[in-house]
Amino acid sequence: MPLLKLVHGSPLVFGEKFKLFTLVSACIPVFRLARRRKKILFYCHFPDLLLTKRDSFLKRLYRAPIDWIEEYTTGMADCILVNSQFTAAVFKETFKSLSHIDPDVLYPSLNVTSFDSVVPEKLDDLVPKGKKFLLLSINRYERKKNLTLALEALVQLRGRLTSQDWERVHLIVAGGYDERVLENVEHYQELKKMVQQSDLGQYVTFLRSFSDKQKISLLHSCTCVLYTPSNEHFGIVPLEAMYMQCPVIAVNSGGPLESIDHSVTGFLCEPDPVHFSEAIEKFIREPSLKATMGLAGRARVKEKFSPEAFTEQLYRYVTKLLV
Repeated sequence: MPLLKLVHGSPLVFGEKFKLFTLVSACIPVFRLARRRKKILFYCHFPDLLLTKRDSFLKRLYRAPIDWIEEYTTGMADCILVNSQFTAAVFKETFKSLSHIDPDVLYPSLNVTSFDSVVPEKLDDLVPKGKKFLLLSINRYERKKNLTLALEALVQLRGRLTSQDWERVHLIVAGGYDERVLENVEHYQELKKMVQQSDLGQYVTFLRSFSDKQKISLLHSCTCVLYTPSNEHFGIVPLEAMYMQCPVIAVNSGGPLESIDHSVTGFLCEPDPVHFSEAIEKFIREPSLKATMGLAGRARVKEKFSPEAFTEQLYRYVTKLLV
């Protein structure tokens, strides 16, 4: 079986019968007009018209033709793939004129070699001494990522543990941060203020714009990952955590419903601090749970989300175009 590779930003030609590309849909008519007709496969991650606000009449007026073009040209592809069942449902709900199309799902893959090639480093500069239960949140410093849920769950957890166990708990909030982005700056300050008001100062570390080596080291050492956003299109963090044999506690909506096997590789919870704290407590009461779920998580990523699994799925979709 030939190895197929997606390259963002440029089309790939396999033989003479079809084109495979990941550009915006507006270019599809160009390929349609090509003298030599080729099959077109379009990988649609999420409708662009849902990613921009229409908070004024002028903005709605400006976006109307762009939104129409996106919908119309997307429907011109011979095969449409999306990154999750959740995105497939949003696709059908958003593109009313394409309701007759059932997109196929091609889950993103994880570049596991980048994780295998890094030797984890010590975390002495990030984690205070004496901490046994390391909780990790990885997401951008944006309000929609609901990072406050992790802090609120920590407050709830404090009331559920003995003082001895509580003193061994620590949360690291790691995420992308750009000081040029106002929301990043404001939300970081909001989170810091919340930590101070909740008296969590010695139990929380904020890490902004971390390196890949730091991320892998954190995943290697943490007890579990708290994945707090709702309705994520897919979410790569749960895959990264599971591959590093780290269980994930995530909100029970969007992509995590498909990537996480509930009670096997982690827990899917309602987006409230009580349910999240109950899930965290399980790992503290039963430390062996991390190892059991960690092994199951790594096996799940290898089976469903590895580059090999991605290639095999993609190959099937591409060959169907030739029939």
